[in-house]
Amino acid sequence: MLLVVNDNSISIILTLSMLIWLSPYFAKLLRIPTPPMEIILGSIFAYIGLITNHDYFDILAEVGFLYLMFLAGMEVNLKQITNSSKSLIRRSILFLIIMIIISVSSGFLLNLNAIVIVSMPLISIGVLATLSKEYGKDVEWIKLTFIIGVIGEIISIAALTIIDAVIVVGFGFELLTKIIYLSLFIIAIYIIYRILQIVFWWYPEFKNFLMPKDDTTDQNIRFSISLFFILIAIMLILHLEVAFGAFIAGVAISTFFHHEKRLEEKMSSLGFGFLVPIFFIHVGASFDIKALALEGIISGALTITVVMIISRIMATVVLEKITGGKNALLIGFSLSMPLTLLIAVATIGYEVKVIDILTYYQLILASLFEIIIAMISIEIILKYNKVQ
Repeated sequence: MLLVVNDNSISIILTLSMLIWLSPYFAKLLRIPTPPMEIILGSIFAYIGLITNHDYFDILAEVGFLYLMFLAGMEVNLKQITNSSKSLIRRSILFLIIMIIISVSSGFLLNLNAIVIVSMPLISIGVLATLSKEYGKDVEWIKLTFIIGVIGEIISIAALTIIDAVIVVGFGFELLTKIIYLSLFIIAIYIIYRILQIVFWWYPEFKNFLMPKDDTTDQNIRFSISLFFILIAIMLILHLEVAFGAFIAGVAISTFFHHEKRLEEKMSSLGFGFLVPIFFIHVGASFDIKALALEGIISGALTITVVMIISRIMATVVLEKITGGKNALLIGFSLSMPLTLLIAVATIGYEVKVIDILTYYQLILASLFEIIIAMISIEIILKYNKVQ
């Protein structure tokens, strides 16, 4: 297949190349995390016309989003979660329940749009992969955040699948079919997980066959990427949320091939060095800066942002006993960045005309506010603690 070259294509290629390269320098200069910097730069360069709509850019951004979910899955230590104390699991579920009650009830009190209300309790650990890379995945508060986040992510993606079905097909047989497919998929994944545990226990050489040690043909990367696309294909066949398939693929690699430390580094370098920045730049480019002048955009986005962050901070009260106040606060801010799922809900809602352009921009801007506020707050808390 030949790439159709025109002025638009050349402009986007050159601009993306420069932004991917220079955004970490701008982030360091302005002392803000790289992902929000990429979003801001994407929005600015789209405004001045150097980034425009293009099919290849959209496809790369979608792959970047799915790869980010894949990397988030690779950060999950399933054995650590299953071996976690019952007290931690109970408190994690209680945190999610309290957060949902606070955010949903606040949404009703503020008379927000129904789509906005159901999107506010969403949890996404996609951006946590960037925190893990920056602060280290063995840090206690990050490990606890992943445990809570994985539970919340599974519930959120299930909810997103149902929301998508309700918006597109309404209440009826098709909705029931999607719920059944999702339930069967989760059950099938659990059964396969148990079977593979037994297979790898009795035939450990099979694991080495899939991912040979000291292999010069990069078979481990080939297998990982194949699994990534296979699970995405399965989700497409079942008409379920493809992000869930990418996430499960990452969890599978982490669970059964956790001994391959170099593999994780290779996959992470590819993602954060190329695909993930394109996704964040695309998010910024999808927001029209001129919309900031519209009445209600900033105030509405700030309202959504404040409710979502405060609901999570207030819910961390149940975690203080086992994590301490500082770590509980860090967990609360870390789970206040459901960027990918919030944008997904906004896109679905706008495409089928359930929300207007004003609400769409409010949700997009709120997702940007959340990631900027949360990441800067985390950095301030950690620096303050270090000084003390």
